Parts: sequence; structure tokens; C-alpha cells
Amino acid sequence: MTVKTTEIDSNKIRYFEKGTSKDTLLFLHGLGASAERWENVIPLFAKKFRVVVPDLIGFGYSDKPIVDYTTDYFAEFLSKFVNKIGIKNLNIIGSSLGGQIAAEYVINNMNVRKLVLVSPSGIMKHSTPALDAYISAAMYPSSESALNAFQVMSGRKKINEKIVSGFIERMQLPNAKRAFLSTLLELTNSEITIKKLKLITIPTLIIWGENDPVIPIKYAQPFVSAINDCRFYKMVGCGHTPYVEKPEKFFEIMSNFLN
Repeated sequence: MTVKTTEIDSNKIRYFEKGTSKDTLLFLHGLGASAERWENVIPLFAKKFRVVVPDLIGFGYSDKPIVDYTTDYFAEFLSKFVNKIGIKNLNIIGSSLGGQIAAEYVINNMNVRKLVLVSPSGIMKHSTPALDAYISAAMYPSSESALNAFQVMSGRKKINEKIVSGFIERMQLPNAKRAFLSTLLELTNSEITIKKLKLITIPTLIIWGENDPVIPIKYAQPFVSAINDCRFYKMVGCGHTPYVEKPEKFFEIMSNFLN
């Protein structure tokens, strides 16, 4: 992978890029995460696509301006990012918060060919024990709190040490906690309405981990029912991040949809 940077409104944005195809896959991570969350599947997709994976503004190693991190703000950022680096033939894959941002972007932009939402936020209006554990780890990052959070979210005891250490490092960066909290507060006050989802007209795939404890799979139904051209796939034996837990299977499901 090539690590690159660009500037959006004087803010430095870090992103990964791999592959030379004219068809682009843009991957969007979730709350408190970074581009690294997709590293298990990037090499698989880069054989046929140009893969672009940013650290969303406010997260990862991108700048974290002092602003209100609303979904509208993220969608506007995404529009500027896409234009800045010259993405055409665009397909978007968004996980959790990234899924909600992707949906908002697609509603207001006509340049996306296909959309994949992985356990998207936007419908669930309450917290869960797994989300609480993750928030606690973000506010008080330590090896113990971060490991516990990722174990709870995936339902697995064995967690890659790199995931834990990377999360701790990122949450200790300047303004990282503030951006996290601002995003979290805005999420509790925003939602993707059924009326909005009905505006999505491009082919869409919903992927959800069968055992997702962060955003339970029952919240898939409003997305599947409201989006006109929608397919649904349940990832058996997976938690909140099936692309981390079963990358080869995730690649297979997505490839069938994209092709």
C-alpha cells in the first residue's frame, strides 16, 4: 500500500491507495477507527480495483479540527476528498459510522455506482454494552480497556496486538478524544430516516455480522426494506467487523456483488 496525504480545507488527510484500475473502491471506517481497519482486504480488492482508504477527518492520523462532527460535515468532507484526489467510477463501502456517512453522501451525490453498507449506524438510537466498552476504551485508552472492547465487539478472545496498540496510540493524539465525543454526541441526535433511505436508488449491498453486539443485526431490516435495489448478506459467526474477522469470505461476497 502507498500511504499518501492531501489537504481538505487546510486539514491534512492521510489515506491508503493501492491498485491502478479505473474502477475505484472507497472504504470508510467506523467511529474511532482508521484506514488500518481495512488492511486485511485491501490487497485482495486491489488486484481488480483502485482501492482508496482515508482516515476520516477527526480520526486516525488525519487532522482533527475543533468543529462539530455531524454527518453532514462528514458527507461534505467526503465530497471534497473525492473531488480532490480525482475519483471516478466510484463504489463506496462504509462500515458502522462510515456506513451512515456513505448513505448520506449517496443521497446527495449522483457519482456512485454501487454502495456497500457494513453494520451501518443511523437507525439504532440507544447504546449497547459493547458500544459502552468501546467508548470507555476511547476515553481511557489502556491495553486492558482496548483489548476488552475489541474482544466484546468481535466475540473473540484472540485479538491482533497491532489493533489494540494502534487504537491506544490514535486515541492519545491531540484532539482525538474531542473528535470522538463530538461525533458520538452528534450520532445520538441524527438518524437516517426511512424517507431518506428511499432516496438511495443505486444497487446496494447490506452486510451484517450475525453476532454483532455493537449494532445488532435486527437493525438491518429498516435499511433492507427502505432501499429499493438492495441485497442482504448475513455473515455467520462474525461480530461488528466481518472484514477483519473473515476477510476472504467478505471479499467473496463483495466481489459477487461488484461483478
